[in-house]
Parts: sequence; structure tokens; C-alpha cells
Amino acid sequence: MAVIVCGLMICVLDSTMLNLALPQMARQWQIDPSYTLWVVNANQIASLVLLLPLAALGDRLGYKRVYLWGMLVFGLASIMAALAPSLPWLIAARALQGMGMAGALSVNGALVRQIYPRGMLGQGMALNSMVVALSTVMGPVLAALVLSQLNWRWLFSLHLPLALWVCWLGMQALPKPRQGSDARGLSWWDVGLNVVMFGSIFLALDRVSHSQGGQGLQWAALWLGIGLIAGVFYVRRQKRETQPMLPLDLLRIPVFALSMGASISAFSAQTIAFLAVPFLLIETHGVSIGRAGLLISAWPLALAVVAPMVGRKIGRIPAGRLGAMGMSLFAAGLCALALLPVGAAACDIAWRLALCGAGFAMFQSPNNHTIVTTAPVHRSGAASGMLGSARHTGQGLGAVCLAGAFVLWPGTEGVAEQRAMWLAVAFAVLAACFSGLRYTPVAAASKN
Repeated sequence: MAVIVCGLMICVLDSTMLNLALPQMARQWQIDPSYTLWVVNANQIASLVLLLPLAALGDRLGYKRVYLWGMLVFGLASIMAALAPSLPWLIAARALQGMGMAGALSVNGALVRQIYPRGMLGQGMALNSMVVALSTVMGPVLAALVLSQLNWRWLFSLHLPLALWVCWLGMQALPKPRQGSDARGLSWWDVGLNVVMFGSIFLALDRVSHSQGGQGLQWAALWLGIGLIAGVFYVRRQKRETQPMLPLDLLRIPVFALSMGASISAFSAQTIAFLAVPFLLIETHGVSIGRAGLLISAWPLALAVVAPMVGRKIGRIPAGRLGAMGMSLFAAGLCALALLPVGAAACDIAWRLALCGAGFAMFQSPNNHTIVTTAPVHRSGAASGMLGSARHTGQGLGAVCLAGAFVLWPGTEGVAEQRAMWLAVAFAVLAACFSGLRYTPVAAASKN
């Protein structure tokens, strides 16, 4: 678990640190700041399109191999990023980093399932959630400390030694591939269709989120059309497979399908809220940037505190009940933020954000546990890949919804942010409904 925790922390820190460095990059290369967004987008696209193929490869060749190769590629790509002489070089290095990150994240849940005893698996999932929350808090803080004294290139400097350490320790500590692993490779046609489908849909959502006054929607429609056409061929090919890369067969399991729907809805709500809160505090309520950052940290800190406590309850309380309660608390916190009075005190803001974090923690670990354990053991990699895909899908949908709110209500102080919060409440309530519909009795959960 030290290997899993350290690898997860490296990936999350890398994702959360770089946003603060984009203005410095734009100044150094004297380019439009909008072009630097591809430093982030390239990483996200590469990670998204390879999650399912690498998860399927993990089911065939062993999760340990995929994880260690992913961490090695991530570390080497970090050196390329640190030495990048131009923006295109940096974008290519970030895409390679995303490929390595996909290798580590695609089999993360499957490895946790292999490592933990059945009765303690919920605690392992909760530990993952806690690490992600703490890393989310630490990322911007570490980036600010580094960038205040050094160049943005130093943000990548520690990745290689840490990744090499994870690989060295992982070779000794991670569980060996189970006997009877299928040594077959993957169909390049299926990998290509997966890349085109998810990549095109991501680009379509990106175009929608950056469109103004209807401009750019034609490109969004084009990318969406390409993604849908590729998806039709992809799904037809996958239906003939006994162990498909796109695990549609797992969606035939009602509990798994409901958990996936809950995950997508919950991450949509979280993304809308987490992106809208800075605008709400700074632009609408006049909170300073530094103070807003401290207040927002109440959200992931509450998640980090509550997640371990919830982990110990998984298997004792039905996961569907925990998830529904968590999303109900989350929705209540979002409602409180949407109704935040002007001139509210810091403690009045902090408890609302902490309530959101605590509610999400109560939902996330049980829901992840259900997704990973509902699938057969030999399909743990596919379930882990679907878990990551649900997170990416929800985050993309949430970002588009927030952008749509700003397009529909431009120039109206606080209105777009407030209505975006109400949309987040709707997504949270939907996630609570999905969770409540699941039937996961304690006895069945303990057997998994």
C-alpha cells in the first residue's frame, strides 16, 4: 500500500500543481495564455483514452506489470517536460505523462482489491480517497511555494526519483500476477476506436465549454459526430468479445450500473461546485484570493477526516445506504452554499464547504468499493478502468455545465455561480437516488 499511496499521490499532485504555472509559461514563451491550456488538456486526453485499454491489459498480463511500466513512463516523461525547449515539446511530454498516469490509475482499484483482505477492503478504498483529498490540498500549496522561488520546470524535478523509488519498491512489494493470466494482447483496432471515441468526445466537450456566442459549436458538433461514429463501430466489435475492453457486460449487473450512474452524477456535481466556489467567494462575496484558498481547503480536509471513518463502516452498513446519506449531505452543503448570504463570516462559509467534503467522503469510498467488488475477480482491472472513466466523464460533464451557466447568464454578478450551484444540487440528488436504488446487503458485501 505504500507503493499505491505514493504513486497515487504523485499523480494527483502533478494534476493539481500545474494550473498555477500556466501564466508563467505564457510569459516565458510570449504566447497567448489560451494555448497553455493544452498543457493540461493533453495530459487529460492521453489519460482518458488509455484507461480502459490499459485496464484490460492488466486483466490479461497482470496489474503489477501495467502499474510499474506506467510509473516508469510517467517519471521519464517528467524529465522531458522539465527540459522542454518549447510549448509543443512540453505538450508532447505531458501527453506521455498522461499515458504513464493511465497505467498507474487504471489498475489502482484492482491492486487494492488484491492487497487487502476482503473484510478490510473498504478501509483500503477509504485510504485512497483520503490520499487524493490531501494531495488535492497540498498540490496548489506546494506549487505556490516552488513558483515563488523557482522556475516552473522545478515542478517536474522530483517526479523521476519518486517514480523510480515506487518502481523499485513495487517490484518487491506488489502482488504477483495471478496464475492463469491471459497473455493475449489487445486488438489494435479496438484500441484505436477507443482512443478516437473518447478523444473526440473530450474535444467536443472542450469546444462547448470554450464557445462564446455560439462560435466554435460547429467544431464541437464535428468532434461529437466523429466520436459517435467511432463508438458505434467500437460497441459492435466489443459485443463479440468474451472479455471486452469496453466492459459493457459489467453494466448488465444492476448494482454495477447504478454505482456507475451515481459516480458520474456525483463527480459532475463536485466539479461544478469546486470550480464555481472560487468565483462565488471572490467575485460575488469579495473574499480575497488567499483567504478563499484557505476556506476552500475545508472541503478536502473534511473529506480526508471522514473517509477513514466511513471506510470502517463499509461491510457493516449497506453501501447504497451510505452513498445515499452521503449525497444527501453533499446536496445540503451545496444548497447552503447557493444560499450563502452576502458578508457571511469565514466560519459560516467554512462549515458549508466542510459539509460538502464530509458528504462526498461518505459517498465515494462505499461507491468505489461497490464498483470494484461487484465485478468478478478476473475482471477487477476492467472495473477499475470503469471507475476512472466515470470520474473523467463526470468531471468533463460538470465543466461543460458550468461553462454553459456562464454563457447563459453573462455579466450578471453572482447569478451564474448561484444557478450552477443549484444544478450541482440536482446532480447530487440524482446520485443519491442511484445509490438508494442499489441493493447491497451487508452479507453480500462481506462475501466480496
